Amino acid sequence: MARGSSKRDFTPDFDPDCGDAPLTCARQDIVIGRWQGLRELLRATGPNWLARGHRIRLLAQACAGSSTVESWLAAEPHSADALVLRAATETARAFHVAIAAGRGVPIDQQRIDTAVLSCLKAADAYPDDPTPWISLISLARLYPSGVRRQELGRWWDELHRRDPYSVEGHLQVLHYYSSRWHGTHGLMYDFARDAAGVAPPGCPLPVLVQYARVEEFRYALDAARGQHASMGLGQHWSNDGAVGDVRRTWERWIMGRAEGDVVPGELRDLNYLAHAACQAGIHDIAEPLLRMLGRRATRAPWAYTGDPEKQLVRWRREVGVRG
Repeated sequence: MARGSSKRDFTPDFDPDCGDAPLTCARQDIVIGRWQGLRELLRATGPNWLARGHRIRLLAQACAGSSTVESWLAAEPHSADALVLRAATETARAFHVAIAAGRGVPIDQQRIDTAVLSCLKAADAYPDDPTPWISLISLARLYPSGVRRQELGRWWDELHRRDPYSVEGHLQVLHYYSSRWHGTHGLMYDFARDAAGVAPPGCPLPVLVQYARVEEFRYALDAARGQHASMGLGQHWSNDGAVGDVRRTWERWIMGRAEGDVVPGELRDLNYLAHAACQAGIHDIAEPLLRMLGRRATRAPWAYTGDPEKQLVRWRREVGVRG
């Protein structure tokens, strides 16, 4: 925001690419069916797993409704990057089918199996890449009864060996263990807190607890058909446990985090912590987090508690963010 402008002039920027300009260019290429931009982007990204995971996840969403990744594979059938993106795209397509079918309605298992095989092929093509294993763990949710514990454990071990502190990988396991899918609130929180407990200082994994709290809120809200009061959700964000969780994540992650700009791959995580701090009324933590975010924002999780833009404008005013 320009110097001297009023706090009322603040407008959050919900760029779906989180400020990743090269990714935005590549996604525009998908619209016209040009795959060369995808190849160049992933080649330039290299083994930066945070940036690579962020880019592949969003590229896959864009590729799901086109044949661009198939065109790339037709031209370069042995490209490891193309095979990894194809696996993520097949995963996105399977979830789109599941969403269209509606919660609790099983989808064609052959579609899930095909996506799983695509992930395993990608993992063989690019042995160091954790991304296909993240896609596999995500797909496990779509099987009506989940997958065998040993199978999930094997996929998790493969991911952990390649990227032990992957927030996205942990997040997919957290979703699997949630009440919405194949677990319970207790299993979900236990997993999140265990991961937070072993994370080194400056690692973002403690924010998994904030993701779990949002997941619990969404589950309860669905059960209450949107009636917050009827489910006793008034203290969901501000009870002693929630406040303590926010302070622990702040201390373990942000206080240990190296100085530097917020990169696109961590913007969503920072929004989850900022949202939790605001909802809990912890202004001494919310204020510096909102300053770190600046205008950059993600719609989730703000959209689960109201209008995202209005909330961000209001909270910046309430906690006293300047500039």
